[in-house]
Amino acid sequence: MKKRIVIALGGNALGDTLEEQMIAVKSTAKAIVDLIEEGDEVIISHGNGPQVGMINSAMTEFHKTNMKYSICPMSVCVAMSQGYIGYDLQNAIREELLNRNINKGVATIITQVEVDERDKAFENPTKPIGAFMTKKEADSIVKEGKKVIEDSGRGYRRVIASPKPIRIVEIETIKALIENNQVVIACGGGGIPVISKGNHLKGVGAVVDKDYASAVLAKEINADCLVILTAVEKVAINFGKKDEQWLNEVNVNEMKLFLKSGYFAPGSMKPKVEAAIEFVESRKDRYSIITLLEKAKEGILGKTGTRIVNFSTKVKAD
Repeated sequence: MKKRIVIALGGNALGDTLEEQMIAVKSTAKAIVDLIEEGDEVIISHGNGPQVGMINSAMTEFHKTNMKYSICPMSVCVAMSQGYIGYDLQNAIREELLNRNINKGVATIITQVEVDERDKAFENPTKPIGAFMTKKEADSIVKEGKKVIEDSGRGYRRVIASPKPIRIVEIETIKALIENNQVVIACGGGGIPVISKGNHLKGVGAVVDKDYASAVLAKEINADCLVILTAVEKVAINFGKKDEQWLNEVNVNEMKLFLKSGYFAPGSMKPKVEAAIEFVESRKDRYSIITLLEKAKEGILGKTGTRIVNFSTKVKAD
């Protein structure tokens, strides 16, 4: 039976540089078109961590050498990242569709996501952006007044505010395209963060987590399934330890207990699990899958990945 699926692409589906992205989107497109070929409606969102950091750094350096130009706001950097990632992604998907004789249009929507200016996240920046840095590079960034964290043992990264998404501004446009059999790429990088001032939308210096934005998108377009793609085939508890367990199917109440017990790292698996729970709880027959890009089709077929559901008989783990 045809399903409406939102796929939230992780960074590994896009690469870190322009050259890596050009290569990565080809295999990403194949995995996405596999699902379209099965008859499912597929809507795509994606991250932009390395890309928006690169844009921000480049525009800041440009300002230093051309002082008459102001520093580029983060909201504009997010918009730029949506455009250039969407450009590569939609062309790769279009080409793969044509290679399989599937006649569908593909469009990237420059998407704004409203946030609350009173969100506590603005007081405590936590969202990693940009490339990983050495300790020496991180110390240099800190001297400039920017906040840096050590990111899950992988190196140091700059962090900025990450407020929760409230609504998707262009949702009616997205719905119209879906209803007209188009493949839509939306909420890139979590969406351009804006606050509402009457009829005016004002960009803010933040990055919305793409998993949370994807959950909002999936709910608002009435999706059946939210697929969150990451660097592992399944979610684990006690990850990297002797008693590590990989989860197959888990109901939301059990997943909440794992979350409360601190099994999932902030900035890594935690927002994915939280987003999956939020989506699944929004309607009793919805489910979410967390898995690898190349395992997306198998995950939807129930053959792999961690499936989060409203009801299950017990926690199943390997």
